[in-house]
Amino acid sequence: MLGFLEGGSSKSDGELREAIEEEVFRLSRHSHLSADQKRKLVERVFHSFRGLDILQPLLEDPTITEIMINSHEEIFIERAGIVTRCEDRFESRQKLEDVIQAVVAKVNRTVNESSPIVDARLADGSRVNVVLPPVALKGPTMTIRKFPPHPMTIGDLIAKGAITAEAAEDLKKLVEGKYNIFIGGGTGSGKTTFLNALAGYIPADERIITIEDSAEVQIRNIPNLVGLETRNANTEGRGEISIRDLIRSSLRMRPNRILVGEVRGAEALDMLSAMNTGHEGSISTGHANSSADMLSRLETMVLSGAELPLAVVRKQIASALDILIHLSRMRDKSRRVTEIHEVLGVEDGEIRLNPLYLYEEVSGKPPGLVRTGNPLVYARKLEFAGTSFSEGRMDVG
Repeated sequence: MLGFLEGGSSKSDGELREAIEEEVFRLSRHSHLSADQKRKLVERVFHSFRGLDILQPLLEDPTITEIMINSHEEIFIERAGIVTRCEDRFESRQKLEDVIQAVVAKVNRTVNESSPIVDARLADGSRVNVVLPPVALKGPTMTIRKFPPHPMTIGDLIAKGAITAEAAEDLKKLVEGKYNIFIGGGTGSGKTTFLNALAGYIPADERIITIEDSAEVQIRNIPNLVGLETRNANTEGRGEISIRDLIRSSLRMRPNRILVGEVRGAEALDMLSAMNTGHEGSISTGHANSSADMLSRLETMVLSGAELPLAVVRKQIASALDILIHLSRMRDKSRRVTEIHEVLGVEDGEIRLNPLYLYEEVSGKPPGLVRTGNPLVYARKLEFAGTSFSEGRMDVG
């Protein structure tokens, strides 16, 4: 059948599908395939030419949120937070490698034995991570994090129980009041989703620059928006453009706010500097186990790229950040906001936090995000905007 389809690359999608259907029907006269088997065979062959082979139906399934390919014979998928093994497999290791090369080539990335790790994305915005041998011991490995076609709003997150309406209203005021916000959480806790949702509160008349390793942020409400993405070095080791480079360049692009998809290293210092030099209301994310841990990680990131006294680093962090939000992935696989802190400053050499909301149990009720009752200490920006932070302790389930 494949010989019959030689030259398929020159056919339109409709012509190619028609040719596949004709050949499948011809073969079925001798193999007694059912209608469902014929349909699946046509789709499989078509996707091997034009799509991502066996991954295509998985990508088109809206219930699947993550695809984990451990080798050409081992594929796992995540639905509703539950991971199961997929029955499908690639016909060979070479076929998986071909699919990987097709993915990374579309975003001008390179992955090979000398540079075996790469981050990329699909046309629909799904995030892709690839690791090749000899680093990956089982064979080529690819992990695809899918994102919904329409980014979640705060309203969607409230409906899912990820945050309370009261906390969301306060965060709306903080975003509109141009407080610098940092979102922390573990892998898969929903940091990018939450950044997207918060960005929905940014006034539409502002100019926003987004900076990411692989473009994931989906902002639909800002007309004056520029998205920047890093670039890996070429085969000669040249041409790399890092997040640090992009942050520095963005400062010359007259942004009102800068959104950094995720900081992992020395670029944290550049991000903090941007927040400290007039770009109020900026938002970024990072990996951590708690808000306090996020501060420690930021210290380590800054120190990895600059020889500064720890006291200076802490003062820089405390001066740049106004609000810390922490997200957690719960035992029931749900993702929730579990901490919202105000950054007060440095006292006795330590950065002080003012807990505004905490995830806890109150009066025998099920655990939930609860207003601590602590006032927002630095409320001047809200006062200028003619609003105020909520007061008193709210026992919210």
